[in-house]
Amino acid sequence: MAVALATDRMMAHPDGALGWVVFNNPARRNAISLDMWRAIPAIFDAFEADDAIRTIVLRGAGDRAFVSGLDISQFEDEFSSSAAATGLEELSAEANRRIQASPKPTVAMIDGFCIGAGVQLAASCDIRIAADKAVFAVTAARLGLGYPVAALRRLIELVGPNGVKDLFFTARQFSATEAGRMGLVDRVVQGSDLEADVRAYCDLIADNAPLTIRAIKQTVAYLLHPSAGDLSACEQLMKACLDSADYAEGRRAFREKRKPVFTGR
Repeated sequence: MAVALATDRMMAHPDGALGWVVFNNPARRNAISLDMWRAIPAIFDAFEADDAIRTIVLRGAGDRAFVSGLDISQFEDEFSSSAAATGLEELSAEANRRIQASPKPTVAMIDGFCIGAGVQLAASCDIRIAADKAVFAVTAARLGLGYPVAALRRLIELVGPNGVKDLFFTARQFSATEAGRMGLVDRVVQGSDLEADVRAYCDLIADNAPLTIRAIKQTVAYLLHPSAGDLSACEQLMKACLDSADYAEGRRAFREKRKPVFTGR
């Protein structure tokens, strides 16, 4: 059943072990508006409460764009000054925080344009898989916009400080191949194979123990930012794996030479 949302410009529905999050603004190449930012935390609340969902995948409607940036039709009313943009910054920060903090793996499935806020959203995911025809850019300097500090920090983790300066100073467009070389994208596949490749990748995740995946995700986040994390919580998650029914199932399956069936308990 689809997740009930207050806007038709976001769609979300479970599909087996996948939870699809779809930016649905094709008339504007899936440019993201305030109501779309607002919908993201509610979607993640629903998917995180569903034990059947093992991976959350973000994508754009159609094949022309993942997200082509902010919806400029709202600029004069909503983003005309730093005071007016405060609401936008808070909404986008919360949406990206929820994506990054989700205990479940997140995958950005990138087709077509991935510009500005689209890069920010993709960078918030754990894994980015792009079609070979995808096009990227960060165009803040062409609009005179600032950029969220937390989002800059995440981009520095992926492409390094000089890479961030290059992208922002030039505001140039670049290909999926270059995005892969710089570390912004993890996998580049033929466009016609993109959804099948994403599904196959997520199937690999779904076959594995959710408690182990959650522990690894939270511990990697702590190791990147120790001051914002909790080492003891990470250690408890690791210990919980050893005491779990899934660990017992994994041992049995190994002895019996069969595929394990993990339940996340």
